[in-house]
Amino acid sequence: MIRDSLGEEKSNMYIERGKKSIALLKEILAIPSVNGADNEGAVAEFIANYLKEKHIDAFVQQIDETHANIIAKLEGKSSETVVWNGHLDTVPYGNTEEWNTDPSIPVEKNGRIYARGASDMKSGLAAMVYLLGEIGESGEKPEQTILFLGTCDEEKSGLGAEKILEEIDLSSGSLLLIGEPTGCKLGVAQKGCIWAQLNISGKTSHGAYPEEGYNAVEYGMKIVCMIKKWVTEYEHRLLGTATAQVTMIQGGIAPNMTPDFAEILLDIRIVPGISAEDVEKKIKKICREEVEETNGEVKFEVRIKNARRAIEITEEERWLKEFKAYFKQNGAETEEIGINYFTDASILTKKESEIPVLLFGPGEPRLAHKPNEFVELEKYEKYIEILGEIFSINYQK
Repeated sequence: MIRDSLGEEKSNMYIERGKKSIALLKEILAIPSVNGADNEGAVAEFIANYLKEKHIDAFVQQIDETHANIIAKLEGKSSETVVWNGHLDTVPYGNTEEWNTDPSIPVEKNGRIYARGASDMKSGLAAMVYLLGEIGESGEKPEQTILFLGTCDEEKSGLGAEKILEEIDLSSGSLLLIGEPTGCKLGVAQKGCIWAQLNISGKTSHGAYPEEGYNAVEYGMKIVCMIKKWVTEYEHRLLGTATAQVTMIQGGIAPNMTPDFAEILLDIRIVPGISAEDVEKKIKKICREEVEETNGEVKFEVRIKNARRAIEITEEERWLKEFKAYFKQNGAETEEIGINYFTDASILTKKESEIPVLLFGPGEPRLAHKPNEFVELEKYEKYIEILGEIFSINYQK
């Protein structure tokens, strides 16, 4: 009877914890934070107030009227610091007619919560915040000091992550854990991203006499093909092949005139083994060689609009081993995955020699930025349990 009573008590405790963590997730999802449309600082303010009420040292790092970060610190038993990160913003709702529910209002249905940001990545964000709050309220200390960073503007230029680096040195941390959607699988590698703008200047002529001009559009596309051929030579075991594609192009004057100018924007996704600097140098080299081929008649200008490096954690990293050991002890698979989209990791770790990065969150990568985005509540609650156990956090009195 005593054993049954204790089992029932533990079961009730887990049920109550689940209700509280889900309630927090819904509150965070209900705060609109569409990048470029809403005040992302509202989410930062909410989280800061929540954590302060739980006796956690937290403050809002204001950037401008619509952008702010939330920074919180929980002192551990040791000075070793692990960094937890999640972003506050979401992408736009898209065509709301493609949604079965209002994307701005969290809806719980069939063990899932539907809303924009449910998977990418307010579920990972809320789970970290909830766990920190529970520790603070319990008065217990984790083994390591936990530095929590809730960053704004991740979906665009990474304004929040850049601001963090102006005031905080993260290089001495033992781990940067980012709660991006991985389906509770271990995200050990992430593609980098370069947006390269090519401005090509040629020479116009009558459309009937193309040999008298230099077609800027065609020369631009020739360069693009050469860049793409070079980029796709690089591969990774989890991320696949590096890619390059034209995402924007404009040029031309009239149907019967050789275009004398073209502007092309390339989206290049790189894998570990090739850097943003490598890409920029290669593009400029190809352009220089093409200028020489035309005796300087065609000119090229290269502008790098975005440069985020590829990320990979090595198999020898201690924290990766800790996560794998946990999964093994609990009879679960330790599947490793690669992430094709970029995250704040490529800003928060400017150099490969800095803090190791692990991407790990309850959302699903396939649902990011799509209609009817959701998170499975079972994975959300499991995620909280995993973080608590791996970081040796005991917040049960």
